[in-house]
Amino acid sequence: MTQVVIASRLSDGRVVFLKEATTSGSAEWVLTLGAADIANAEGRANELLSIGEADAVENQAIIDPYLIDVEEHDGEFRPTKFREVIRCLGPTIRLDLGKQAEGPEA
Repeated sequence: MTQVVIASRLSDGRVVFLKEATTSGSAEWVLTLGAADIANAEGRANELLSIGEADAVENQAIIDPYLIDVEEHDGEFRPTKFREVIRCLGPTIRLDLGKQAEGPEA
């Protein structure tokens, strides 16, 4: 099972993904799934989740970190569940709104 940690950033509600910044366990949160740390083993996934949960308590910049399943498709990772696909892209009604309108690095 391939997984990443996803959360919501409190300052603006954006969906963010965990990228471990240092070996000391400090966390960095990124806006794109492609920049996140990918866990290919259950032990690594639980380690990343622990880092995310600790960061949520300590820094209070994000809320509700949890693991999502991802799969590789054409060299890119994508969520396997529709709920996370929607969270990653934004509103499903109009493509001129949300992250899909802002571009990949917004």
